[in-house]
Amino acid sequence: MKDFQLYAITGETFHPGRDLIEVMEEAIRGGVDIVQLRDKTSSKRDVLQKAKALRELTKKYGVPFIVNDHIDVALAVDADGIHLGQDDLPLAEARKIVGPDKIIGISTHQIEEARAAQAEGADYIGVGPIFETKSKVDVVDPVTTAYIQQVAAEITIPFVAIGGIKLHNVEQVLAAGASRICMISEIVGAADVKAVCEQFTAILERHKEEV
Repeated sequence: MKDFQLYAITGETFHPGRDLIEVMEEAIRGGVDIVQLRDKTSSKRDVLQKAKALRELTKKYGVPFIVNDHIDVALAVDADGIHLGQDDLPLAEARKIVGPDKIIGISTHQIEEARAAQAEGADYIGVGPIFETKSKVDVVDPVTTAYIQQVAAEITIPFVAIGGIKLHNVEQVLAAGASRICMISEIVGAADVKAVCEQFTAILERHKEEV
């Protein structure tokens, strides 16, 4: 899969009154290089409409588009991939459905889950939540930067750190061994989405040069 460093997940509750596509376009213009549609509450029909619009947007900018959970929606809009949690369809079964060419990402919260995801053929894993987060209601306890260190030392597929990452603590995440970060509220809930993404991009680029 194409490498990435700044991953944005949709979260419409964090930008009431602002259009989803406008917000995500600002994020991409600010440096986001992979986008995930995550919608746990809308009807399937509404999720499909959002996915179609985001597919158009991401194609316009050449950015990979991932759909969380809804494998049928991902296939319907020809998304680049899907993202699954630990309680979702097993990776092997999902791979049978989406085929060999789609990206499959897996959320992990402990090293055993990371090892399993890698062994089963995940294209990347989510590592988190690093810090306490209010962006997800079904979240597990923070895994801290210690989990990043474990994954960085052992896992060879790409991993992205997620969960409570902000401008004020992102340096801790990078210092622990992450080179890819993912946010929901810190990006989409920002007063100036593009500017926040530019700040994160600058930090990531600086870190890359220092490593």
